[in-house]
Amino acid sequence: MFNKDTYISRRERLHAMMPEKGLILIPGNMEAEYNYPHNTYHFRQDSTFVYLFGLDLPNMFGVIDLDEGKDYIFGNDVDIEDIIWMGPQIPLKEKALEFGVNHTAPIKDLYSMIKEAVQKDRQIHILPTYRGRTEIMLGELLEVHPQKLTPFISTSLRDCMIKLREKKDALEIEEIERACAIGYEMHTTAMQLAQPGVSEQYIAGVIEGIALSKGKGISFATILSQHGETLHNHDHSGILTTGKLMLVDAGAEANSYYASDNTRTIPVGGKFTSKQKDIYNIVLAANEKANSMFAPGITNLDCHLAAAKVIAEGLKSVGIMKGNIDDAVANGAHAMFFPHGLGHMMGLDVHDMEGYGQVYVGYDDKIRPVDQFGTENLRLGKKLEEGFVITNEPGVYFIPALIEKWKKEGINHDFINFDILEKEYLDFGGIRLEDDLLITKTGADILGERIPITVEEVEAEVAKGA
Repeated sequence: MFNKDTYISRRERLHAMMPEKGLILIPGNMEAEYNYPHNTYHFRQDSTFVYLFGLDLPNMFGVIDLDEGKDYIFGNDVDIEDIIWMGPQIPLKEKALEFGVNHTAPIKDLYSMIKEAVQKDRQIHILPTYRGRTEIMLGELLEVHPQKLTPFISTSLRDCMIKLREKKDALEIEEIERACAIGYEMHTTAMQLAQPGVSEQYIAGVIEGIALSKGKGISFATILSQHGETLHNHDHSGILTTGKLMLVDAGAEANSYYASDNTRTIPVGGKFTSKQKDIYNIVLAANEKANSMFAPGITNLDCHLAAAKVIAEGLKSVGIMKGNIDDAVANGAHAMFFPHGLGHMMGLDVHDMEGYGQVYVGYDDKIRPVDQFGTENLRLGKKLEEGFVITNEPGVYFIPALIEKWKKEGINHDFINFDILEKEYLDFGGIRLEDDLLITKTGADILGERIPITVEEVEAEVAKGA
């Protein structure tokens, strides 16, 4: 974690930004049961709590008193039974001082504080929740049903936290680059293991082991499959077969929880076929087009649409699409092959701050989500700013059910050659290429060492494992 001045500064900035007074209540995460109470999932702290208070321990609550200018951490110190199982522990008061918090108390005192605040009609600010047990405890604290917390969800707090977290400072970039270094090792290892007869499960297990050995673990559930046309394919039951493409979308969390998120698509055995190479280079061209556009002041929506146009032009060059390309993209014809967004913000969360509400993170009053198949899935559309960390992940996928649906319903027949698709591409799979980037004063820099991405680089990396 960072030094205490970092956390003090973050809380002070939040205090200064908030337009209202009252109490800010930030719950940390609790342990989550795996299959019975004493067997829990690997603990993952809440990102807002760790951003503001730093403590990477379960069952903690942070409070910022906007009226008195005081910060609190509430949590229970261990008793002798805990010590038997966990060993001696540093008292909470000492731990809190490491993050610049001078006021600590047991959880029972939090109930008293909140009850008194409610009685005095003080405003209490919370953020949207995502775990049931947290909702239950907040309901108990605020004396409302857990499903009736909405009046306490503060738009001011949400907006201030987005402003605080969306631009990464030098310390945060350093941590993201640590995660990217782990991601580099994960992806190059997957490339070297992409040999005929190897199981997808084995490769997924090996690269997730790398993430655990170098940091907190994976930043999201690993996508690794020869069926890359299924966008979030978490089934690792296949055995690698020569001629197939293995799509690997995987990332790591550094010990600070900052994330990486990369995708590469790999020819099993190390050689792309001519057809695979054609489609691969279309996706790579879209990736590079977006890279060349990223800069402060440009909207990510424009970058997405530019990448979509490159994809449509490329697919027209190989006979899959037809007609006027501008009209095709305007009508969303490209989305049959590129049905997701170009990318998203990344930081402490792999989809950074998505728990606050994606529309508030990725859009603003001027740039609103587009209600069109494919583009509606773009998580980040607003103007880019220096300090944003984003992903760039165009793709081309051949989804048999979607092809069948559009052909049957006559959707975009003027722009798609369905006969060619059905004859040559139904078993192709999918290709996605994803990098992590920092928006700079004049453009964008790829974070970490770039994972092999050209046809030649990927083939050479696979050859190392042959």
